[in-house]
Amino acid sequence: MNSLVLLLLCLAVLICGYIFYGRWLCKQWGVGEKDTPTPAHELEDGVDYVPAKAPVLMGHHFSSIAGAGPITGPINAAIFGWVPVVLWILIGGIFFGGVHDFGALFASLRHKGQSIGEIISVNMSRRAKRLFLIFAYLTLILVVAAFASIVASTFCATYDANGVVDKAASASNASVAMVSLLFILIAIAFGFMVYRRNAPMLVSTVLGVLAIVLCMAIGMNFHPIYLSNNTWMIIVGIYIAVASVTPVWILLQPRDYLSSFLLYAMLGIALVGVIIAHPSMDGMQAFTGFAVDSGNGTQYLFPVLFTTVACGAISGFHSLVSSGTTSKQLDKEKDAKPIAYGGMLLECVLAVLTVCAINFAYKNGITSGATAIFAGGISQMFASVGMSETGVSILQTLLILTYSAFCLTSLDTATRLARFMFQEFWLEPGQTAKDVKEGWKKVLVNPYVATLITVVLGVALGMTGYAKIWGLFGAANQLLAGLGLLAVAAWLGNIGKNNKMFLIPMAFMMVVTICSLCVTVKNQIGIITAGGADWGPYAQAVLAVLLIALAIVLVIEGIQTLFGKKKQTKAAA
Repeated sequence: MNSLVLLLLCLAVLICGYIFYGRWLCKQWGVGEKDTPTPAHELEDGVDYVPAKAPVLMGHHFSSIAGAGPITGPINAAIFGWVPVVLWILIGGIFFGGVHDFGALFASLRHKGQSIGEIISVNMSRRAKRLFLIFAYLTLILVVAAFASIVASTFCATYDANGVVDKAASASNASVAMVSLLFILIAIAFGFMVYRRNAPMLVSTVLGVLAIVLCMAIGMNFHPIYLSNNTWMIIVGIYIAVASVTPVWILLQPRDYLSSFLLYAMLGIALVGVIIAHPSMDGMQAFTGFAVDSGNGTQYLFPVLFTTVACGAISGFHSLVSSGTTSKQLDKEKDAKPIAYGGMLLECVLAVLTVCAINFAYKNGITSGATAIFAGGISQMFASVGMSETGVSILQTLLILTYSAFCLTSLDTATRLARFMFQEFWLEPGQTAKDVKEGWKKVLVNPYVATLITVVLGVALGMTGYAKIWGLFGAANQLLAGLGLLAVAAWLGNIGKNNKMFLIPMAFMMVVTICSLCVTVKNQIGIITAGGADWGPYAQAVLAVLLIALAIVLVIEGIQTLFGKKKQTKAAA
């Protein structure tokens, strides 16, 4: 099949899904039926609860949920061929991920902008809430550790045998670091002008985008900062600590809004590349089989495909963003559909474009490294229609810079979300941090204390070997998705709304998660019994067993809530 035909078919399916299925979901749930003030207005505090214009919030939401996920996921899943990957992106995005993200945001709006944990507390039980929050918090600590380490590694200098900085080898990393630092300054200036000087949004946006171009040009030609990996880890830790407690209008909203233009530009470049080159999809196989030898053992399409594509189809991290930061900034309830459901489907577009890039990268012998495959595949499309070698090199560098920038975006969002989770763990149902007036709980729900604990744990794990347990993230992330679907389904059932669209996705993701965790336990036990294992396989095996137990306990509570409610209704009748 021609890649342009594939892309156009996928776009048509996703657009139809947004228009028709998205509209049906709004009707079933009653989204926007009442002109009820959103939590951003009702609880506005100038720090976390701040109304944002729809384009600004879309920028934050899309930048936070996208990150590197819709690129690395399809690349890792490509071992099964492009057909199963594309089918899961389309089916998963419309009927699983879109429903999951949209439902989480809408449910949070009706629960004072609080997280999935609070929704579980009110609609299931306090015990279920605490189990979920512990799990979600530890997962976010792993995310903070991983992304802090990735960011530091893309910033750090390379040293020669004598311990002296090799500036030639470090130039690319130094450029990324310089661009990222300048970007933060631009975002702060943008937030100040828009929210404190009431500068016109259109004018500010144009100037902001021009400033991004300028800072990228400066960073690629002037990058005097060469620091070690550990030094950058500490600097990143300080940055995310400040970003977690800083009012969202100063940094989070403007930085993510401006970052989204980089992502939109990357989407646009990839789209143009496919249109002008329109290569056939013969660079990779359509379907390689249900069992594939990956070089590290046999990989099975089920459940690996459904835990690997992740952000390109459905990701539990999205529910934390929707119910963590986005719900606290939504200006009008009617904006929930384009931001949450539309944002997820736009991420599906990026995932499909990534599949096209993989195909062309393989044709040109680029077969390893996520950034190299994506950036190389797209840039080679332009090379195939006559772009100069210099132009291709610049384009590839810009794509890599854009890809790297989103790791930092996801990092500070994850830190803020973890802070929210830590605070909510100590609260009673319906309570907010402001309601706690005294005692040890007042200390623990303090945003500065919660942030300090989160950052120290995340950075420490990032510096001491998070990679040894990173293999669990795929299953843990999809368990979050299954639990998010379960929580929203329970709430909709309790208020008498149609929740049937959640039941199949919820059951499927739970089965995927438990099967994946069982495979992990089997594989880690095999490594342990072979001898010579360090603490990593032991930790993965134990944590996988605990996650299986957590999933079973919460599923039982969810079933009791979902079907127990029906029995109570019948008895009352």
